[in-house]
Amino acid sequence: MELMAERLESVKAGIIGSISLGSAFLITSLFNGFVLTEYLAIPVTQELNLEVLASGAIPLVNGVIAGFSGFLFGVTYRYIIRIDTNPHLKTGGIWAFGLVRGLTQIEVGWNYTGAILPFLIFAGESILWFTFAAIILDTAILLGWLKPFS
Repeated sequence: MELMAERLESVKAGIIGSISLGSAFLITSLFNGFVLTEYLAIPVTQELNLEVLASGAIPLVNGVIAGFSGFLFGVTYRYIIRIDTNPHLKTGGIWAFGLVRGLTQIEVGWNYTGAILPFLIFAGESILWFTFAAIILDTAILLGWLKPFS
């Protein structure tokens, strides 16, 4: 029975991580759509299907990927921090997830467009997303909504 309770707490951590990362994604996407597109033009090649982009499928898929990444982060973060007070574990988990996602964006952007500045901003956003999710998860643990892994 204790194993099932631990799994349930992990699922709760995943859901909290998913919602918080999805919220951060939504906020930064709106910011990017209204502010960054004015100042940073990302070249669009002919291979990009503009009908698919206009239909909203690409932002929806991006949101689902962000939510799933948040779920995986939430579950993993709970196991990383356990009941330790070591700040290096917390920041290490944030940086590991943020850099994996961010460096991939930089690599794809560099290979696809040759421009690096917009993708550096996106990489920074990734680290901020996971930082936001970690803050929400830590708050949930402090409030007793979520139990740390012992």
